[in-house]
Amino acid sequence: MREWPLHPDECAPWGVDAGRGYNLPVPVTLLRLCAAFAVTLVFAAAGALAQPTRIDVVTPIAPDLAAFGPSAIGVRTLTAVDRNRPDILRTKEGEPTARYDRRLVLEVWYPATLAPGQTPGGTYQTVTRDPSIAVTLQGRAVRDAAVSSTGGPFPLVILSHGYPGNRYLMGHLGENLASKGFIVVSIDHADSTYDDQQAFASTLYNRSFDQLFVLDEMARLAAPASGSFLSGRLDAARTGIVGYSMGGYGLVNTIGGGYSVLATTMRGAPANRLLAERAASNPAYRAAIDTRVKAAIAIGPWGMQVGMWDAEGLRGIRTPVLFVGGSVDDVSGYAKGTRALFEGAVNADRYLLTFVGANHNAAAPHPAPAETLGATGRAVIAYAQHADAVWDTVRMNNILQHFATAYFDRHLKGDEATQAYFDVIPSGSDAVYAVDREGREQPTHTYWKGFKRGTAIGLTLEHATPAPASPPAPAAGAR
Repeated sequence: MREWPLHPDECAPWGVDAGRGYNLPVPVTLLRLCAAFAVTLVFAAAGALAQPTRIDVVTPIAPDLAAFGPSAIGVRTLTAVDRNRPDILRTKEGEPTARYDRRLVLEVWYPATLAPGQTPGGTYQTVTRDPSIAVTLQGRAVRDAAVSSTGGPFPLVILSHGYPGNRYLMGHLGENLASKGFIVVSIDHADSTYDDQQAFASTLYNRSFDQLFVLDEMARLAAPASGSFLSGRLDAARTGIVGYSMGGYGLVNTIGGGYSVLATTMRGAPANRLLAERAASNPAYRAAIDTRVKAAIAIGPWGMQVGMWDAEGLRGIRTPVLFVGGSVDDVSGYAKGTRALFEGAVNADRYLLTFVGANHNAAAPHPAPAETLGATGRAVIAYAQHADAVWDTVRMNNILQHFATAYFDRHLKGDEATQAYFDVIPSGSDAVYAVDREGREQPTHTYWKGFKRGTAIGLTLEHATPAPASPPAPAAGAR
């Protein structure tokens, strides 16, 4: 049987390979320089440690659609329980499948109406990749604000984090989309968060099931007689999913990418071939693809590089999908990972947005918490999960917010005009910016729509359309 890699979402901080647990050889002179720099960094960070880390920053060079929308933002924390789910951690090979009630904590952002005296803004108390480091995040959402009574019902977007992660990891995107008329729910995937990380087999099995269960739960809360604040305000028939790393892995399966036969028997896979429930070879899986999911964004999706899918499995994807990745992703892979998924989903309309030179942290994680700036030793992983050696995290967040807005406006709201943000020259470096002082585009202007001069450099955006349907086979005896 094939071996699973070690922790798939481990980030390798400088000088330490966090996934393998050994120190990389570093020259003594460099160590001394790094130590001196670290001391300087600690003192420089001291003032920042007293302030929450903002997840709502939109810089002056951000693309146009990264700007927050007109709605105030509310946020609430919910708990959902999926009864009688297979208990992967207690199930042993050859024995009956154990079962349990699986509890998921959810963060829900939504368009809100603020009461007199309420002002935008609030904080989130959470932890990092090193759970001993508690952090405070600052955003624009108001805790328990009333859901907006105007507009809607609003489309649903589900956020699914990596392994490990938590429901706040893509909070920047949750708040941003909520301000634009979406209801966004972010999942704390049990056995896969910073402070409850368990054996990888649980994540392998549960990720897609969690996404689908949360979709069902949100649809239940949206029903007229539910008594929920979401009653009548949410349209679950127009759902999008954003998955990062293992969230992207689950997303690919949720939208039709059935697992390969090899995946069901790999060492480390759930016992009793339980992954076969959602394998391409299972007709019941194909029949159960949820058509309420109208579009998906898969960021650095894990699994293709280890054989989770084959060509036949990927042919089952028909949902429009935007793949996002860093060109040097050393966790999920790029050529054999994110790009291979983009190329293999031949029956879907799909895009591939690439951050050239970026690693696995491209676009999804919010900026590194201020509390991690003075981290040393193994605690550096708390910073490294939010950082990239080439790209600025806020810039990547803003680019993701821009494209996610356009993509979900197009597929969940039917706004055809947003297609123009995707009709671009594939390489941002090849686009020509030609705008006069009055802001008028000149005939030679081919720059990416919504991007300021020079800000599409380092990005590529590719498009592929569904393969033509095969002609029916000729009837017997036909000539």
